Amino acid sequence: MSVFSLKDLFCGSCHGVASSPNLARSIPVPPAINDSLESDIMKFSLKDKKILKPVYRFTKAKKVRLYLVGGILRDLIMGRVKENPDFDFAMKRGAINFGRNLARQIKAGFVVLDKEHGACRIVKRINDKTCTFDFTDFRAQTLEKDLLLRDFTIDAIALELEKVFLSVDLSDQLIDPHNGRQDLNSKVIRIVSKNSFRDDPLRILRAFSLASIFGLNIDKQTLKSARIERQKLSKVSSERIRDELFKIFATKNAFDFFGQLDRLRILEIIFPEIKKMRGIGQGPYHHLDAWQHTLETMKQFEELLRDLRNNKEIQAYLEEVISADRKRGALIKLAAFLHDIGKPKTLRHEKGRTTFHGHERVGKNMTEEIARRLRLSNEEVNALQRVVLWHLRPGYLADTGKPSARAKFRFLRDAGSEAISTLLISIADQRATKGPLTTNASRAQHEKVVFGIIREYYRKKKEKKMPRLINGDELIKRFKLGPSPLIGKMLAEIEELQAIGRIKTKKEAYDAAAKFIKK
Repeated sequence: MSVFSLKDLFCGSCHGVASSPNLARSIPVPPAINDSLESDIMKFSLKDKKILKPVYRFTKAKKVRLYLVGGILRDLIMGRVKENPDFDFAMKRGAINFGRNLARQIKAGFVVLDKEHGACRIVKRINDKTCTFDFTDFRAQTLEKDLLLRDFTIDAIALELEKVFLSVDLSDQLIDPHNGRQDLNSKVIRIVSKNSFRDDPLRILRAFSLASIFGLNIDKQTLKSARIERQKLSKVSSERIRDELFKIFATKNAFDFFGQLDRLRILEIIFPEIKKMRGIGQGPYHHLDAWQHTLETMKQFEELLRDLRNNKEIQAYLEEVISADRKRGALIKLAAFLHDIGKPKTLRHEKGRTTFHGHERVGKNMTEEIARRLRLSNEEVNALQRVVLWHLRPGYLADTGKPSARAKFRFLRDAGSEAISTLLISIADQRATKGPLTTNASRAQHEKVVFGIIREYYRKKKEKKMPRLINGDELIKRFKLGPSPLIGKMLAEIEELQAIGRIKTKKEAYDAAAKFIKK
């Protein structure tokens, strides 16, 4: 039952805990993908053909048989269009030399990806789009044996490049020895061979990222193999793991797939810190242990985002790119995952009560360790730390009934660019807390205060920034002070009083400074 509703701006509601999905639960196909995977005629768009034409001409000049493989064909079958196209090619041998010479001819960037296995990449800007071309040598004697070494049946499809330009309908031209197209139509992810995860353990996470992006189900045998081979993930580079995790975070149903990863005990290979969270009771305000509460917070956060899907300001905030191609919305989901990570280290039983005093500060430090381990940027590390450190503050503000202007100013100042992230996590955290001592009234109060602060944040953001009433040099001269930390503290006090409307003139600023010095 909804306990609070803010019309006009927000559509918040409190949600119950849904039953856990089955391992093979069907996830709705994202709207960007065609509902029907079959079409009368399968062909590349004129734009894609124009991009591919120089590559095709070069193959004819060099008398090379080149094959499109993997993702581009999967996207073609599913009717998916990427903003920045990328094309994977396979050839019998000589991929690096071929790619290097092609890059020179079309004046594009070139890099060797893997000299031992003959892999290289060309990057070129075409019509304001970044197009990527990857070339690799066959990893076996023939194309068919090469496809057998790929990860999933839906990626073990090939098409000779020449067919793109010589065939009206590509449906019958696909080289598909493992029935990948049929699996796509059935919305199933299936490993090509029993050695797939053993050959590259990252494919375990890739199965889930593909499933989350395309709305596919992972077949039972593939899940079983993932569970058996999960320990090998510990040997995979952090950067590769990070990229697959963020692909999942970027989808609308990340909780569902994290739930599956948890049941297979895969998550704890990547995040061993969560093992100690299992089974930790949290007292009468909570209905879940520390770990299940964490997952429920992720779930509630995603439901909250669905409630706010029509709020342009929030959506623009979530779409901000923080580093590389990683967006703030995905980063906040990681913050939800980490917000209580410090609880096991701060668990105490005092006079019959379970406490976690200081878990936010311990969690801040643990969050930095985890974020560094995932090779996140400094900006991402700092953002995560801020959310984890301050995630309790909005609740404290709500508990006062009507927080003062000074208290709200200080929160927004301390949380900085992560103020909205922290406020949204606070709502999700509260909605994930449904113990016997948590009432509908307290939840309504919490949401009323937090949504109010969000509105105030965006209202103030639109206002013209007030000019500073006084600067440090003026304070030093007026009060005959030397340079010291006191000057900074005085300026912060004056800025705060000005922001909340307590002072408006230079004289009032000097009077406030005098009182601050005397105090």
